[in-house]
Amino acid sequence: MFKDVDEQLEIILRGTVDIVTKEELTKKLSRSMKENKPLRVKLGLDPTAPDIHIGNAIPIHKLRTFQSLGHTAILIIGDHTATVGDPSGANKTRPMLSHDKVMENARTYLSQAGKILDLNKTEVVYNSKWFEKMTFNDVIKLTAQMTVARMMERDDFTKRYNAGIPISVNEFIYPLMQGYDSIIVKSDVELGGTDQLFNLLVGRDLQRDADMEPQIALTTPLLEGTDGNKKMSKSLGNYIGVTEAPGEMFGKAMSIPDNLMRKYFELTTDLGISEINQLLDVHTHPRAAKAALAKAIVRRYHTDKDAEAASAEFDRIFKEHALPDNIPDVQIPREELTDGKIWITRLIVLCGFANTNSEARRLVQQGGVSINNDAINDPSLNIEIKPDMILKVGKRRFARIVLNNQ
Repeated sequence: MFKDVDEQLEIILRGTVDIVTKEELTKKLSRSMKENKPLRVKLGLDPTAPDIHIGNAIPIHKLRTFQSLGHTAILIIGDHTATVGDPSGANKTRPMLSHDKVMENARTYLSQAGKILDLNKTEVVYNSKWFEKMTFNDVIKLTAQMTVARMMERDDFTKRYNAGIPISVNEFIYPLMQGYDSIIVKSDVELGGTDQLFNLLVGRDLQRDADMEPQIALTTPLLEGTDGNKKMSKSLGNYIGVTEAPGEMFGKAMSIPDNLMRKYFELTTDLGISEINQLLDVHTHPRAAKAALAKAIVRRYHTDKDAEAASAEFDRIFKEHALPDNIPDVQIPREELTDGKIWITRLIVLCGFANTNSEARRLVQQGGVSINNDAINDPSLNIEIKPDMILKVGKRRFARIVLNNQ
């Protein structure tokens, strides 16, 4: 039994940027109710990285919204499109990934998407199923359905062309591939971030050419990272991963700039608008509002108990200046020592807080490293390992250094 159309629309449109078109969606929802037939709602994910962060998760939650309203969620794992690379928002040609690497990433994508979607009620399909069967002649027929002028309507393509930055032909093919997915799965609605709008509209065009009713294109906002500047990205380190530990997730959320709190509340939590308005009231202290935001984010991917524990742990560390309850032991092999000492940058790498010595050196130079609460500012310093030595990197990463006696 479906909710009333107006009620469905109110729920669906929360956190939505573009909708092409609202009138068409209203008609589709009305027909769905009349015929007691769910809409087919599509979201494509290209597994170009192994993990999903809460920014990636926004359209997945929107797909979950449709699913909770009784519609059919279709999750396309773009194991074929990912090898081509989505040009959306790129200022250069994306590197093409091997299929083995894509499938390795896809396995973690599915398990992480399962924290949001009911996978037992989700149609999960891999688009290699149809693309691997296409002949070269099929590809030519597909490309004939789009003009170069239409492709150049994309802002990113136009900017790159005017700047003399190369555009590969395979980048023109990508939107056609995404649109062809919509034909195959017979989607009524396709979801994506705002950078996907062109691709979603290509799907509408291709469906019309195939004598199908065009899908609704519905986009959600792109989320700035915890630095408050650039789009959330693992490569920039300004992300909150959906599988991160509650304490890490809470701590990162507490670093979100105040001016982004409303956006985070609306896009990354399950709180209602009235509750959000109350939390962001001018009489509420910003720190209290941010703590409520951090707990809501943790609660979405973990439990109430985890959220409360993460909040208490954060207060212990930052209000009371106490150490965390569970600091991991890191064993340092004796062969890493010279005259009983170890280079601080090497120690940071061995603890897993940096991938390279140069990255560790920058952490020290930025003033984010301490030993037993004593700041370390010299990246060339050699440290003597002593009992109960606690290394702290940044605000939330701790390690108890243990010398391996073997």
